[in-house]
Amino acid sequence: MQIDSARELKARLSARLSEGFPLATASGLGGRLWTRPAIGLTPVGPGRAHLAIRVAAQDDARVLLTGLDDAVRAEVDVRVTGPILPFSSPPPSDLQRRTRPLRPGLSVAHPAVSAGTLGGFVRLGGRLAILSNNHVLAGGDAGAVGDAVLQPGPADGGVAADRVATLSGFQRFSDGPNRVDAAVAVLDEGVDAEPGLVPGGPLAATVADGEEVEPDEEVEKVGRTTGHTRGRVTAVEVDGVAVQYDDGVHVFDDQIEIEGLSGAFSEGGDSGSVIWRSADRVPLALLFAGSSEGGSGGAGLTFANPLSTVLATLGVEWVAS
Repeated sequence: MQIDSARELKARLSARLSEGFPLATASGLGGRLWTRPAIGLTPVGPGRAHLAIRVAAQDDARVLLTGLDDAVRAEVDVRVTGPILPFSSPPPSDLQRRTRPLRPGLSVAHPAVSAGTLGGFVRLGGRLAILSNNHVLAGGDAGAVGDAVLQPGPADGGVAADRVATLSGFQRFSDGPNRVDAAVAVLDEGVDAEPGLVPGGPLAATVADGEEVEPDEEVEKVGRTTGHTRGRVTAVEVDGVAVQYDDGVHVFDDQIEIEGLSGAFSEGGDSGSVIWRSADRVPLALLFAGSSEGGSGGAGLTFANPLSTVLATLGVEWVAS
């Protein structure tokens, strides 16, 4: 269907879910409840899109399609993702070691967190700062401004002596739909950084507006666990992404969905990675969660906040080099 028609169908179905429509089912996932399906757009040709629906379990998909006529079903791309989780852990490699100067892709974390990824650098009040996720730098709302940030993260051997920055701001999670999982930490005195040390060279100085991100675009990222990977955008404007954090499920709207071109695009510990467009190296998004299932190759899906929304929310400026 035409993209505008797909957006209308998405809005209609989202409204029905919000009103308690039977499609908003709950599935048992390790003792936690799946709150609702995630809904976005996936490309099928120039100016055309299908409705992208992501559910946690096959039973949810069957219930979700009940009552939809065949014409509508033909325009729907349903994938079973399993639980969607924030990424923050696994084993050591070059990116998981103590490294100075700091650069994108390294292991970082709050002292109470295992490990995530240093996504990139921004300026906050004229000072250079690390950009990553709330659940990486602020412990998912458990931290406080002024807390230390370590490189590497504790899961990779980071200790108090590995402090590199001070938590300076983060967007708290809300009960309603969230837009970002993001935090910023100003570098401590004497800590050097090389923002442009990214595979292939520095990223572009201008960040894409969220509405400029198109389905099917090829993208890349460098993260603490899987390193430098390539993928493609499989859906945009995805609402209702239910992510299972330690304190419960938080739902996100207007997200970007990505799958790897060969294998997984990301895994646990890659949270906080900045994702850029391969064609022009323009930064697009901040990786924050993913699933182990649902990708066309069976390797799972990655979810990311539009980077322009992250920067506006935190009140920071992107630093490319």
